[in-house]
Formats: sequence, C-alpha cells, structure tokens
Amino acid sequence: MSKLISRLILSCCAIAIIWFSQMPMAQAANPAELSKAVEEIEYLDATRSGLASSLEGRTEPPTKQTMKEVCKPVGMRAKQLSMENNWQVKQIATKYRNPNHAPQSETEENALELFEQNPDLIGFWQKDTVSGEMGDRYFRRINVESSCLACHGAKNSRPDFVKANYPEDHAFDFQVGDLRGMYSVFVPEIQAGLKAALQ
Repeated sequence: MSKLISRLILSCCAIAIIWFSQMPMAQAANPAELSKAVEEIEYLDATRSGLASSLEGRTEPPTKQTMKEVCKPVGMRAKQLSMENNWQVKQIATKYRNPNHAPQSETEENALELFEQNPDLIGFWQKDTVSGEMGDRYFRRINVESSCLACHGAKNSRPDFVKANYPEDHAFDFQVGDLRGMYSVFVPEIQAGLKAALQ
C-alpha cells in the first residue's frame, strides 16, 4: 500500500513540475517554493490538531489562558511564515470568531464553498491576484475535531471568556467533521520566480 501511495505522490509531483515548466517566463513559478508552502501548511494544521487535542479529557472549562496555549501559537506561526517567506498566510472562515478571519473576496468565498460542497477535497492551488500582485494561492481545509467542540460546540456551552470577549461570535454549533474554515497561503510570482532563478 505504501508503494502505491509513493507512486501516486511522485506522479502528482511530476505532473505539477511539467505544468509549471510550461508556464510563460513572465509567470514562472518555482515548484520547490510551492511544495514548501504546502508542507508548511500541513505542518501548521498538524500543530493545530496536536494543540487542540490537549483539551480532550479535561473536566474544567477552557479559559482565556488555555486558548492562548492552544490557538495563539497557530496564528503566530502563520504570521511568521508570512514574514519569513514573503507569503500571505491566513485562516479564513464563514463562521468566524475573529472578524479578521472573515472572507475578504469572492475568491475566498468561492474556495470555502468548494470545500463545503466537496468534503473529500483537502486542498487546491489556483492563480490569484492579491493587492495587485499576481501569484499562486493554496487553500487547505480545516475540519472540526472533537477537541474543537470545547469552544466551538453548542452556542450556550461556549466558555464564559468567549461569550465576554467575542459578542459577535459566529463560530459555534459545529459537529465533528464539519468544515471549520481553511488556510490560505499566497505565493507571489515575483518571489517564486526570483527563488527559482537563484537556484
């Protein structure tokens, strides 16, 4: 089974390399840069999942300090990835708690809708223009896990600090397996092309 998976991964990589190599030079993308973006987002999601799992089995309700230990590191890592790589990394959700995570464009709304309609879709790339810059954008789904329900379950069971600090909260009444939102990472073509030229 692992050989089959390895072959599928290699086939996908080969297709991606051929597709990117046939792009015009003005839009040259660096496959290594795009692969790195996917790897970083996968690691970010694994971090989120691991930190959230620390809530399982606790009898006391989550506190603001608990959330700083569970949610804040994910947001901080997203900012760090943006600064280190000249990417734009963010979390986006229709049912958001932080208004900064609301979809800001039709592209983002369409991506969330695509994930909602296709539960097996994990992630996808598409061309996009962000703040006047052309580039490649990767969207990766975030699913609700059982540990998420401590803060994102029934509206009336939310922790007191959530009710107090997020009066416009929309991120509740989720079930395990629901679409919580998505990660978005935008890689500018200039950045990807520059790195490709230096390699």
